[in-house]
Amino acid sequence: MALDMKEFAVKASIRATPERIWALLTDGAGYVRWNNTVQKVEGKIALGEQVTLYPKINPGRAFPVKVAEFQSPRRMMWTSGMPLGLFKGERTFVLTPSANGEVEFSMREAYTGLMAPLISRSIPDLKPAFDEFASDLKRAAEAK
Repeated sequence: MALDMKEFAVKASIRATPERIWALLTDGAGYVRWNNTVQKVEGKIALGEQVTLYPKINPGRAFPVKVAEFQSPRRMMWTSGMPLGLFKGERTFVLTPSANGEVEFSMREAYTGLMAPLISRSIPDLKPAFDEFASDLKRAAEAK
């Protein structure tokens, strides 16, 4: 990893099917029911669509992202940034089924581009929010 690249990541082992977890991850309107890290999510979570996130860590701020990759029920990537590649943020969600019937959920966000070192300084530590996101997702997916 380059010194000027900032990233956050989390993993969790979830006792649920990939399809159940995927359904939670792709239901934007439903995030508020299970995810304590967001105030709301607007837009349709589907390939090529724009989604706007309103995170609790940054009240009053809206973060528009584009769904750049969508491989149901395995992998999804949301991107945002500035023109000409000056700054780019990528959040990747991956679901990996294991032999024991559990699914490894991983979420990673990385920032790149010429402006990344400057802009990254203003990005708060998202690790606690990432941990909470994974914990909330696990709880919701495993609930009967």
